[in-house]
Amino acid sequence: MVDYLVLGVAAFGAGLVDAVVGGGGLIQLPAMFSVFPNMAPATLIGTNKLASIFGTSVAAVSYARRVAIAWTVATPAALAALVFAFLGAYTVTKVSAEFMRLLLPLVLVAVAVYTFAKKDFGSVHAPIHSGAGEQTLALVIGAGIGFYDGFFGPGTGSFLVFLFVRIFGFDFLGASAVAKVVNVACNFAALIWFGYSGHLIWQLGATMAVCQIAGSLIGSRMAMKHGSGFVRKLFLVVVTILIVKTGYDAWLRW
Repeated sequence: MVDYLVLGVAAFGAGLVDAVVGGGGLIQLPAMFSVFPNMAPATLIGTNKLASIFGTSVAAVSYARRVAIAWTVATPAALAALVFAFLGAYTVTKVSAEFMRLLLPLVLVAVAVYTFAKKDFGSVHAPIHSGAGEQTLALVIGAGIGFYDGFFGPGTGSFLVFLFVRIFGFDFLGASAVAKVVNVACNFAALIWFGYSGHLIWQLGATMAVCQIAGSLIGSRMAMKHGSGFVRKLFLVVVTILIVKTGYDAWLRW
């Protein structure tokens, strides 16, 4: 019961952060590995995906009720992510992801520096693409980030938010709303793979899902109440923590 309580609290925090800018895995996965150090990593990751898909889905619905989601971007990006996340999960069983572990901190530093330098970055919702061009870009981003999520994963939500702001001209709130839709597709694809391979603890995943849903509801409402400025600040905090965590894992831990 104590283990479930600890992981329930972690899932609540992960759901709250994930609903705003992504990065909830920074909280939830380390907690799971700490509580169950001897369990197969694939089982913990699969159970994490089971909890996360419920939290992310609830956040997506919450945004859809209060924010005008750019479905012309969200739909093709989500469909591409669904397919390519599954391909990424399959690929990682055949090819080492070591190079991604080493490269990720450097990419995150570039994201953080760009966002810090551009003070008005993501403050105004001014879409810069439309029609077939917009949908093609959405497909490319969905495919690329979907494959990354299946193949490696850390920072997926934050990358989506950054790309939707930078490439499509969305504000941080609008970008976060679209990112949730794409995240649901990524989690669903991964869940199919882990479920098929038997790497799921259903009871634990369901318990954490309830806590994730509660956190997601609060997080999405906070984002919509405080607007893009709040989302931008939390985005920078999460990316900074990701830089420290992934940099330590990649360059110092070993």
